Amino acid sequence: MPRWFFWNGSVATAFASLCIVLSANIYGQNSAGPQPVPLPPAVPAPVDAPYAGTIALSVDLTNVNDRVLSVHETIPVKSGEITLLYPQWLPGTHSPSNPVGNLAALVVKANGKGVPWVRDRVNMWAFHVDVPKGANTLEVTFQYLAPVKPQQGRISTKIADLTWNSVLLYPAGYFARRIQFAPELRLPEGWKFAASLEAKSQNGNLLQFKETSLNTLIDSPLYAGINYKRVDLSTGPDNPVYLDVFADQPEQLEITPEELQYHKNLVMQAQKLFNSRHYDRYDFLLSLSDTVGGKGLEHHQSSEDGTRANYFTDWEAGVAGRALLPHEYTHSWNGKFRRPADLWTANFNVPMQNDLLWVYEGLTNYYGNVLTARSGMRTPEQARDVIAQIAASFEISPGRTWRSLEDTTNQPILSSHGSTPENWPSWQRSYDYYPESDLIWLDADTKIRELSNSQKSLDDFAKLFFGIDNGSYVTATYTFEDLVKALNTVQSYDWTEFFRTRVYQVNPQVPEDGITRGGYRLVYNDTEPEWMKHMDRSRGTSFATSLGFTVKGEGGPDDGDDRDSVGSITEVWWDSPAFKAGMTPEMELQAVNDRAFSISSLRQAILAAEKTNAPIKLLLKRHKEFITLTVDYHAGLRYPHLDRVEATPDRLDAILAAVQ
Repeated sequence: MPRWFFWNGSVATAFASLCIVLSANIYGQNSAGPQPVPLPPAVPAPVDAPYAGTIALSVDLTNVNDRVLSVHETIPVKSGEITLLYPQWLPGTHSPSNPVGNLAALVVKANGKGVPWVRDRVNMWAFHVDVPKGANTLEVTFQYLAPVKPQQGRISTKIADLTWNSVLLYPAGYFARRIQFAPELRLPEGWKFAASLEAKSQNGNLLQFKETSLNTLIDSPLYAGINYKRVDLSTGPDNPVYLDVFADQPEQLEITPEELQYHKNLVMQAQKLFNSRHYDRYDFLLSLSDTVGGKGLEHHQSSEDGTRANYFTDWEAGVAGRALLPHEYTHSWNGKFRRPADLWTANFNVPMQNDLLWVYEGLTNYYGNVLTARSGMRTPEQARDVIAQIAASFEISPGRTWRSLEDTTNQPILSSHGSTPENWPSWQRSYDYYPESDLIWLDADTKIRELSNSQKSLDDFAKLFFGIDNGSYVTATYTFEDLVKALNTVQSYDWTEFFRTRVYQVNPQVPEDGITRGGYRLVYNDTEPEWMKHMDRSRGTSFATSLGFTVKGEGGPDDGDDRDSVGSITEVWWDSPAFKAGMTPEMELQAVNDRAFSISSLRQAILAAEKTNAPIKLLLKRHKEFITLTVDYHAGLRYPHLDRVEATPDRLDAILAAVQ
């Protein structure tokens, strides 16, 4: 700092006076300071009127090495102000989740000359353009920069999931169903594709699709890749359903006759459950990959499904995630055809309201797990184990003491603003409207069966509520009152109070009445279910119901091998033994009872503690600090199971059994 910078108070006062004089000379003695820049025009609200003309959309997907998609749009316009929107609120994500930050190189031209655009100051998904006189089209180009890191994006050098919402802008002021698009797509050489969109022509690697509405376009994703197989799951010519599989390697496409039959059973059992269909043709778009991230997103006539590369080749390893396809297929009826009124919006930039996600997603989760069992994708015992795990997870999650299930339906919107409960999800609650609703709808199903002496069930509600207008895929919205009315049509009961106490009120009690009324009770023991031994442990091994944490072993496999390893603590349950001892998620587990950590040594320590009063000693590392914790725990591994209660009606097994 220069010597002259150190001044006394009189010098500082003089300098301040000089600044005042200069300010007055610049702005004028009576000026209030800089004048605000005029605000851009407001984003027009959508109206139910047709947009004049068809938007030509061309997408180039050939640069999969850099994960860069190049977009060109020709938009019919008139001179004057127009606002172009990048889709923001995406059906199925229930949040403003379309990553506008991945849009790059946006250029707008009219009559061959550049036209300036201005992003809205409040709505980052809106772009204002002043169309010059004499122009009747805008030529818009931009890039979509997909994530490059493995497992973070949906595009690799072998597989691509093209979501049209990522690669288009559309004019504000209109219902999405009243804006027409003519889409085309250029694929890498040799790639194959699958989509519910109807193709118009194919010239080499250039695909042209028939003109369609913006609503249908965004609801019709496209999968493409090198290794592809199409499997026919149709129940007949009146119900065409296909499994479109894309894989990292060709051998991962191989499916056994038994696995094929399970998937065919899924389609048959869904038809028996809903007694209708609301699509012309349905496509399961399934990626089997260790390079692109997993996914499950519903669409009316298709679904985006992504799972592990060994989905078929190691069938036994996938029991836990086996409900993916049944869940997304159920959404064709619940969520796409019938949708909560507050989740229907005129276009993709009108905010959604999630109050009934415990029906949209929660009831779908229940039906998805039921169909998984009815199709044979899970055995009855495996299906019961999954229910036991759901119930057990809430018995050790105290967040139910302060937050209602209904409030968790806001989580997609909260998470889109960076409010995902990463450290303490068992206390903050996260997306509990999925699994907890399983228990609530099981409660409702068994209640109907009990009150009707097993003459009626929730299946009757499914046919009544979702089976209307067979063959139509025009969205039919519903309210809470509509739901209650339909349930009362099936079986008279105070359903308003039933859901008020379980969904809308804070209720610490875990809703396990469906298990009890189903003829079972939740128990714990040291016996790990056989199917869990085959699970992929890459995300960690759970000791949630015992010590209260999940650990990801980086070197010691879960096969009895005691090779030295470091265990990353990925989650700690609030108020669990580990939590009370001082464990937090950022720690690394180094040793158990003075032995190098492995999954096997940790299990042995928990089992040994059942026969002694000595605490379990854990050596952990937090950054550069080593910490020894002692956990006074002696209750065993506590794997949850459902135990049959004899002399009670066996309603649960009836629910899980295939419909003949």
